[in-house]
Amino acid sequence: MAADFGISAAAIGGVVTLTQIGYALGLIFIVPLGDFLERRKLIVGQGVLSAMALIVVATAPTENVLLVAMVAVGLLAVVVQVLVAFAATLASPAARGKAVGTVTSGVVVGLLLARFVSGTLADLGGWRAVYMISAAATLIMAASLFRVLPREGSSRSSVSYRELLRSVLMLFIDEPILRVRAVLGLLIFAAFSAFWTALVLPLSAPPHSMSHTEIGLFGLAGSAGVLAANGAGRAADRGLGQWTTGVSLALLLASWGLIVLLDSSIAVVVVGVVILDLAVQAVHVTNQSIILATRPDAHSRLVAGYMVFYSIGSAVGAIASTVVYARMGWFGVCALGAGASAAGFIFWAATRHVGRSRIEAALPARRQGRPSVHAR
Repeated sequence: MAADFGISAAAIGGVVTLTQIGYALGLIFIVPLGDFLERRKLIVGQGVLSAMALIVVATAPTENVLLVAMVAVGLLAVVVQVLVAFAATLASPAARGKAVGTVTSGVVVGLLLARFVSGTLADLGGWRAVYMISAAATLIMAASLFRVLPREGSSRSSVSYRELLRSVLMLFIDEPILRVRAVLGLLIFAAFSAFWTALVLPLSAPPHSMSHTEIGLFGLAGSAGVLAANGAGRAADRGLGQWTTGVSLALLLASWGLIVLLDSSIAVVVVGVVILDLAVQAVHVTNQSIILATRPDAHSRLVAGYMVFYSIGSAVGAIASTVVYARMGWFGVCALGAGASAAGFIFWAATRHVGRSRIEAALPARRQGRPSVHAR
């Protein structure tokens, strides 16, 4: 991109920043609409608009057009979070965690395969090909969802849009479980983002000197997180959410002991990547499963509030890792990731009793339901 538009490599980093800003705005202003509007129309509409934004990026004639379009791409990418909330709404209470885990598995596969696919496409056809093919895939997705998603009522709330947005903040005030799980989400994704953002720096430099395609293969190793997402959802349905969280956070911390050995053994680092992704996805699904059980009437707003913290963690991890790498190299990045992971484990240990009675009270209702998915 920098070469195409004749700007510095440092300045083109604004593409990532603006996309993240757009995503954060989408979480705040679009995702809560899932509790207000018909989700099927909202999801399909976002898909179509996302494809249009991606086409603008792929054909952008100037830097300014590119940057504005990237804000739109980030803003509309939150359709994934609307889908998570919709899946939780469609599932019976006894299978809510399983449904969230299934959808999150798809998200994990998409994110990690995208690292490999986009790297290959960039090597073969340049960066514009990545966005054009993404636009086509998004249109296919929107058409598929239009066919399979069930219809809902056009409105499920009589509150105004302003009140709807205000209620997201009120959920944080009223629900201590949401506050705890949001902080955990911030910390684990700070560690996650620190690793994946900085990884390309040592791998693309000597002595490794890997191509985009080769670096993308690390994403395939991380796809093991799919197993954790499914398992964590089922464990949450059985009331094992706290146990899953503690074990996963311990594994996340331990993974950095392997990842730090990048200069010694790529194979060992791959094992560390598998453990890191398993741990992060297990905690992420458990977080969502637990908070969605607290207020069945506010699934979209709960997801929006939680994911804002996820976004903050991802942004902080990305920015901090590049700064630390420039000063301290790969060891510094691993120290940063391990520090965020340790903070997550300590915070979980200190707050594991928060909301316990609320969580336990929801379990009998779940167990009475049949683990099937149905439309309301």
